[in-house]
Amino acid sequence: MTHTDEWRNKWKRPEIQHGVLTAYNFLVHYPEGLDLGNYVDISQFVYIQARGGVRIEDNVEIGPFTAILSESTIDSKLGRIIIGEGACIGTHSTIMPGIKIGKNSVIGAYSFVTRDIPDNVVAFGVPCRVIKRREKV
Repeated sequence: MTHTDEWRNKWKRPEIQHGVLTAYNFLVHYPEGLDLGNYVDISQFVYIQARGGVRIEDNVEIGPFTAILSESTIDSKLGRIIIGEGACIGTHSTIMPGIKIGKNSVIGAYSFVTRDIPDNVVAFGVPCRVIKRREKV
């Protein structure tokens, strides 16, 4: 989805503090590890754990109740996550440490992302897998 010029003109970078809901109602732990691009739309109740580094590039959209986890205490993994420009992450998805999601890719709702996703694809599932290529955006 592409935002309107009106939305882009009103967009403001959120103030982010460790463990405190932003004005947009998402939460970040270790904000010093978050590299946030411009015109990023992060919905309410998204959790970003950025201890291992999280880069969210320009024009990304992240649906509500998504977890972006650069650290997993269950399997002792720590790794940088990169979400490429123009990617869309569906509601209630979980992205595990060390994952790269390609530019303009769409991750379907309720997906569990455990491996890299290339540019310009639609992927979803548990675990998440590529379903089809997208037409050039």
